[in-house]
Amino acid sequence: MAKKKTPAGTPALQALIAAAIPFEPVEYTHHDDTHDFGAEAARETGIEPERLYKTLIVSVGPHQLAVGVVPVSGRLDLKKLATALGVKKAEMADPKAAERSSGYVLGGVSPLGQRTALPTVIDTSAQNWPTMYVSGGKRGLQIGIAPADLAAATGAHFAPIAHA
Repeated sequence: MAKKKTPAGTPALQALIAAAIPFEPVEYTHHDDTHDFGAEAARETGIEPERLYKTLIVSVGPHQLAVGVVPVSGRLDLKKLATALGVKKAEMADPKAAERSSGYVLGGVSPLGQRTALPTVIDTSAQNWPTMYVSGGKRGLQIGIAPADLAAATGAHFAPIAHA
């Protein structure tokens, strides 16, 4: 059976269109030999790494996942994320579990349009920008979006969850 294509391109774009949230798609050439997807996106688009955000899926309990959105120039602080979520502990989720839950492949995980809606926290640094960039749901696609619009679209809240 053929896979049905999302009319808007990806579930992330489709979610934004359906919610009438303004966004700017930024496409670039993804190279299959790349494993640092954030650095590649910055290099290929010319967008400052501090403005590009990666979407990381974490495990916060047995069969419980959550999302942290942090700049590609920094790292996710798992202790701070756990505190922001009101749980004892957070650890990086198994990559296969992250892909199953989100419906996206690693390097293309978007906080938007995930198969399963998860509790989401965006690093407070995003509020320093009028527009931040997150994955559009596939490798080679970033979405420029106002931080408040991303929070509204995902039900997220802001907290200091990144460190350099």
